Amino acid sequence: MFGVSAIAAAMPARADATLLIEAQSGRVLHAENATYPWYPASLTKLMTLYVTLQARREKRITGDTLITVSARASSQAPAKMGFNAGTQLTLDNALKMLMVKSANDMAVTIAEGVSGSIEQFADDMNSAASRLGMVQSSYVNPNGLPADNQISSARDLGILARSLIRDFPEYSYYWHLPGIKFGKRITRNYNKLLTKYPGSDGMKTGYICASGFNLVATATRNGRQLIAIVLGAPSSAQRAEKAAQLLERGFTGDGLSWLRPSLGTVDSLVPIAAAPPNLRDQMCGPHRKKPASETDDDNDDAVATNDKGDGGSAMSLRQATPKFSLAALPDFQIGEPVDVFVGAPKGSAPGAKPAAATPVQAATAGKPANAKPGAAPGVWPNMTATPQAAQSSATNTLAQTSRAVPLPRPRPAAKPKQAVKPQAAKPPAQPPA
Repeated sequence: MFGVSAIAAAMPARADATLLIEAQSGRVLHAENATYPWYPASLTKLMTLYVTLQARREKRITGDTLITVSARASSQAPAKMGFNAGTQLTLDNALKMLMVKSANDMAVTIAEGVSGSIEQFADDMNSAASRLGMVQSSYVNPNGLPADNQISSARDLGILARSLIRDFPEYSYYWHLPGIKFGKRITRNYNKLLTKYPGSDGMKTGYICASGFNLVATATRNGRQLIAIVLGAPSSAQRAEKAAQLLERGFTGDGLSWLRPSLGTVDSLVPIAAAPPNLRDQMCGPHRKKPASETDDDNDDAVATNDKGDGGSAMSLRQATPKFSLAALPDFQIGEPVDVFVGAPKGSAPGAKPAAATPVQAATAGKPANAKPGAAPGVWPNMTATPQAAQSSATNTLAQTSRAVPLPRPRPAAKPKQAVKPQAAKPPAQPPA
């Protein structure tokens, strides 16, 4: 595992990193700066989700388990739900808030509910990363807020995305929810591809000043699923554009792939020992007209055009669709926001004692989970879920290039007859992490 002191390589020639892989085989179709360490920002929450789903599979916690917002959780920086300390909610609701709103307070609440503390949960995250072969990743918190030793890479994030798809297909709705509705407040998913790019089915966005705009995006066509990773983009619009272009090139190809040497699989990419680039001055310096944020730059005039590389550092598919632009595609509907709430789930027995906020047994504290994952290494589960049809306008836009695979319908959350109102003032509107 590489830390900030292991500086053995210069800064990358470009202030971004990209990777495109096949989900099932792990075959690399494109890689540029993919093995440079990078600050993951809220892409960290993919590992938070992985560790939590593993705990659910091992029956150490359930989706209906009530977890409690601690003072430490409520003090986290935005984006967050803003609940007061002492507020209780189910793990399932917390995960939906985590993945849609990228709520930093929910990440800490989940970590404390699953492992007892942020520190123990970080140990569990690092244990999982080690088992998965994520040799460039280290975690100190569950939400990705700035920390020197919170590090990953496009390579490692590709391994993590594949592992989520392979090990937890039954929970895939968590990474393609269209939005959440809490009372009258609606939050849409920050992943623009979900409502713009036909076939898009996940996963997560991330942003802090030091990392730039990050995105892990997945899409499926004709039974073939691809994973695109973009790190360090200058805006949310540009990271979405770049990811869509990578996916489009992967699906359409150019008929010359047999002429190129194989790039191997994502696991075989050779890590680079270096300090992660710090993009704070570029992202948040005084030259910017307004602070960067996840959602406030949709009208950015500098939307990325098709990448032509930097003269040799990239290993990639050559440009196959030079006129493709995500911005030119119409939006389409992928479903209604799911209801989320605080308090016990519908149907709980009156007066039932809520579950403790830290269900991990003292006898196993500090020890990595040893249960086997849902699928044996190297065995890919049969993913044959029936997808939901995308609107015809979006599908027809790409009819000349390939047939769009429609999106799966997210599993709706159970809605209580009377939602319990949170005991918290409405949080201030601030850009999410």
